[in-house]
Amino acid sequence: MSELAEVLLIDRIDVENSSPSGGVVEIWTINRTDKLNALNSELYEALKSACKAAEKDNHVRVIVIRGAPPPEPQEGERQKPPAFVAGADISEFLGADSKQIRSVFDNNAWEAIWNLSKPTIASIDGFALGGGSEIALSCDLRVATSRSNFGTPEINLGLIPGGGGTQRLARLIGYGRALEMVMTGDMISAHEA
Repeated sequence: MSELAEVLLIDRIDVENSSPSGGVVEIWTINRTDKLNALNSELYEALKSACKAAEKDNHVRVIVIRGAPPPEPQEGERQKPPAFVAGADISEFLGADSKQIRSVFDNNAWEAIWNLSKPTIASIDGFALGGGSEIALSCDLRVATSRSNFGTPEINLGLIPGGGGTQRLARLIGYGRALEMVMTGDMISAHEA
């Protein structure tokens, strides 16, 4: 296992009998379980770096992106729910002006994932909200457990789904359903998705 940062763990699984030989599947685990795997600037940079490295590596055939499972609760604590990525860590933006916030999203991680020439799969277990939903939408395929939920709750903060969420969501589920999700901020279950 390699680490670009503690927030993104990368495993490589050899593909037997790959042609040409030496093929690997990379599994990227978003690892911020204390924050339900919420995105922060360090994680955005780690994802962009991982995209660049995978693009240059001819052995990488497929990339699977997943969220780390929640840790076991300590005695007397409640179990945290699972999360693929539960949106952006908005605590990072407190006190920042719009220019500082915008700089985090320039050359964003969603576009880096979307533009990869290698197939990408979002392995979703739990919340895929806001930026997490947009990461999933940036992947070529999405596989979700029955306990997964999707949504664009940033609309309730007066923000639009800025990581391609409005366009990609409409392409995948249709304009009417996407408009409903984006305008209400309501979550939908994996079954509905």
